[in-house]
Amino acid sequence: MRDNMAMKFEPIILPGIDQKRPLLISGPCSAETEDQVLATARQLAAAGVKIFRAGVWKPRTKPGSFEGVGSPALEWLKRVKTETGMYVITEVATEKHLHEAMKQGVDLLWIGARTTVNPFAVQELADALKGVDIPVFVKNPMSPDIELWVGAIERLYNAGIRRIGLIHRGFSSSEKAVYRNPPQWHIPIEMKRRFPSLPMLCDPSHMGGRRDMIRKLSQQAMDLNYVGLMIETHCCPDEAWSDKQQQITPEALKEVLKSLVIRDTVQTTEDLSVLRGQIDDVDYELLRLFSKRMRISREIGHYKLEHGMSILQTQRYDYILKDRASQGERMDMSSDFVKRVVEVIHSESVRQQMVVMEEVKGKKKRNSPNV
Repeated sequence: MRDNMAMKFEPIILPGIDQKRPLLISGPCSAETEDQVLATARQLAAAGVKIFRAGVWKPRTKPGSFEGVGSPALEWLKRVKTETGMYVITEVATEKHLHEAMKQGVDLLWIGARTTVNPFAVQELADALKGVDIPVFVKNPMSPDIELWVGAIERLYNAGIRRIGLIHRGFSSSEKAVYRNPPQWHIPIEMKRRFPSLPMLCDPSHMGGRRDMIRKLSQQAMDLNYVGLMIETHCCPDEAWSDKQQQITPEALKEVLKSLVIRDTVQTTEDLSVLRGQIDDVDYELLRLFSKRMRISREIGHYKLEHGMSILQTQRYDYILKDRASQGERMDMSSDFVKRVVEVIHSESVRQQMVVMEEVKGKKKRNSPNV
């Protein structure tokens, strides 16, 4: 295992871009048409954005959805460089993508979450990057597995890449949640501990999945001392061919940036806004877990109905009350508080099981031949 602290990285310094936070990368989710790319780029350049992003190849979950224009869109990025002077960055997932992007003069690259999760794909890119000096940003893997993220960094480092950055875009979840990809802030914080010299950017667009969440998530990232942001911006977001809900206009981007509070020094204690943000995240996670528990309660309701069991099982309920109160005390909470919480949860669980039984009875009645 490599000693991450001993790895020597080089800073990502681009002429014409100062080192003040936030370093901003912005542009549409996908390069759709030449007119759309250039219109968005011109507006962003006028707003002071220095690095333009656009997805040329778009890996999608299912075939049939828009998967990017492909190589022809690289010509449009070339025009963006020529006309606006902005640097351009795009996602690469294969050796072919990499060679075509380099051939067209792309300035920076990022490795997407779907690629980071696959060590074979990352190794293919690392092998193709040997001898190449280009900044590479690595998004966190879709799954909340920090070792996959670490492994991707190590593979690139072993290939000789020294200008590496991190992009935190949140992690996929099968549960319903407020976020499209819940942040799980503890994982990027641990990455920053392991790789203190690597710049960390936040992608609030993919994290929230909704444009109205971009401002809040961007501020949280700044409060956690992230170096910068990658924000999806489109000249006409409501007409975007992919992920239109999470893209904003260049004008809206200016408002987000104007609202950010950037602290010049890293405080030794977390300020109130960061702590409140953590409370919000924990509350959302509690609600998600409550929802999951109620779904299980409904399944129990079906089982009890099928086996002729009563809803209330007093022995089980008594055990839960005592066990959870004891566990709560070990976690520095009062047993009375834990009991009150368990009573409320149990009450809702009983209600869910009663609903199940009423639904099943109603269905049987409607399907009865005598009705």
